[in-house]
Amino acid sequence: MYALLPPLLLMTRFPLLALAAALVAAPGCMSSASMNGSAGGSGASAGVMVGGAMMLPTQTLVENASGASTLTTLVSAVQAAELVATLSGPGPFTVFAPTNAAFDAVPQSALQSLMQPQNKAQLQGVLTYHVVPGRLSAAELRDGQMLTTVNGETLRVTKANGRVMIGNANGMATVTQADVYASNGVAHVIDAVLMP
Repeated sequence: MYALLPPLLLMTRFPLLALAAALVAAPGCMSSASMNGSAGGSGASAGVMVGGAMMLPTQTLVENASGASTLTTLVSAVQAAELVATLSGPGPFTVFAPTNAAFDAVPQSALQSLMQPQNKAQLQGVLTYHVVPGRLSAAELRDGQMLTTVNGETLRVTKANGRVMIGNANGMATVTQADVYASNGVAHVIDAVLMP
């Protein structure tokens, strides 16, 4: 029944259902190891420091982000969008996590507007644009690869000069810290907020 609803209506009226549908129907953007949640990388066994806090592979993405002093705006936005339970779920998810400095580059009036309860659906759309179903390490991201995000839009991967960038025609973000593993996925810290 819900498959007949337009994606935008599905996202605005039933955001968790849209997230679940995206996780089930995401077209081949990951390996089978990514689908089954295996961490395919040496960084998965030990934690790494982000924003002055140890990010542990035994904690969820949300639990890890909540401890990082450089991700407080992202955590506040996830809370305002009521996505904490979803992003604490089993996943796996790949999250491109903008830093506080990335959010500071967004015009303050636009950010404040997105954080208002009446704009929750828009905020969910922006945040879920930073989430890809599956667990994709930086090594699994290929130059030119198109990733289908949870909100249904795509991100393009660019790899050049040892750097990983993601984005679209509206802008690019550089991965500043890759492969921050969690029990339900992996995060890559980025230096810009991506707009669908």
